[in-house]
Amino acid sequence: MSTAAPARTITVALTGASGMAYGLRLMECLLAADARVYLLYSQAAHIVASQELDLVLPSRAPEAERHFSQRYGARAGQLRVFGKDDWFAPVASGSNPADAMVICPCSMGTLAAVAAGLSDNLIERAADVMLKEGRKLVLVPRETPLSAIHLENMLRLTRAGAVILPANPGFYHHPKQVSDIIDFIVARILDQLGIAHQLMAPWGRQPAEPDGGNAR
Repeated sequence: MSTAAPARTITVALTGASGMAYGLRLMECLLAADARVYLLYSQAAHIVASQELDLVLPSRAPEAERHFSQRYGARAGQLRVFGKDDWFAPVASGSNPADAMVICPCSMGTLAAVAAGLSDNLIERAADVMLKEGRKLVLVPRETPLSAIHLENMLRLTRAGAVILPANPGFYHHPKQVSDIIDFIVARILDQLGIAHQLMAPWGRQPAEPDGGNAR
């Protein structure tokens, strides 16, 4: 009888903030770690993906599943994509929630909607489910400067149990290229999810130093 832990299910939501590369790299790393991924993205995410990455996000869920499964080598059924109005998606109900959810990048509009408890689309509803069910919810905002309204919404979400993880990369790992900066943020997200990775060594440990059999 197998004693292996079941694969974790992580909802990844892409919204209209700048930083689409963070969300796509996160999805790639989650699939490589054998997690099951539920992908959601807003209408504004289409615009950002095109402007920043010259990437056309498929408009239909089946097409998106095929596209990203082939792009990242996902196994059959590992990646599922749901439309913004698919209220029969598992993430819409607390009876079948994902283990965690990450909104990356997270626009200030989406952040405000989640802070206010709105559920006008599937991303907002899925986030509301995470909070009410006591599951991990990580929001990765990319905005500067921040207004008092932005800060108050972040504080409200933090008090409700969410994690606010701004896309503010560090430079103590001496990044050589843009991908290193992206991986810094994605590594921090994976740490919050408790998913092992090898994107960068933990603080105080050299990259080649063993980690007690648990690669990071």
